[in-house]
Amino acid sequence: MSTVGERASAAGAAPVVGELVESAHVLAGLGLVTAFGHVSVREGGSMLITPPKELDLVVPGELIEVPLTADALPAGTPPEAWGHLAVYRARPDVTAVARAQPEAVLAAGAVTDRITPLHGQAAWLGASIPVHDDAQLLRSAERAEHAARTLGASDALVLRGNGGITTGTAPGQAVARMWLLDAACRVHLAAHGAGPVTTLSPEEITAWRTAAPPLLERLWAHLRRTAGAGRA
Repeated sequence: MSTVGERASAAGAAPVVGELVESAHVLAGLGLVTAFGHVSVREGGSMLITPPKELDLVVPGELIEVPLTADALPAGTPPEAWGHLAVYRARPDVTAVARAQPEAVLAAGAVTDRITPLHGQAAWLGASIPVHDDAQLLRSAERAEHAARTLGASDALVLRGNGGITTGTAPGQAVARMWLLDAACRVHLAAHGAGPVTTLSPEEITAWRTAAPPLLERLWAHLRRTAGAGRA
């Protein structure tokens, strides 16, 4: 197993390692994961991923380095790391991935095959959020590649019976999008149980997505502060 305890002190590595660990802690602090879930970041020709343990307990020296071209996972790597690798291979624009199992995401995945934004912030996840219709764990390259194809160009994916995947240009952004995915699924479930639904128009979605980058940074700053206060 290759960990990054030594890399954390190398030039340029510490900021990436620090943000990845903090993002894992925030994901746990927000209550979006329990004993399961992971966060990763692309680092050159490899990815760094959290180990298979509770995310609020992760420390820098435990991060695992996996080559993006790996055909086998290093010992100690979360088996669903295949899902992260598949996204990085399919999407050169993605630098970070979060994986969690919020209850609202599980519920929404059981009642629909696609979630269309009903409020502006949900558009930061894509013009629509696809649902991957396979509840099996992503513990093989083949299953993971299938899920990455379902993700397509979206920034989030609901895995039926298995939670969700979100992407970003940094670990914090991927975590912020996981929080948004949970919110979008809760709104979807509430609205569809209340009567006729009006989705955002393509023009409205485009406008919200254009405005997203600085607003996602603000959301991440809020989430890290909120989760940090909860851990104090």
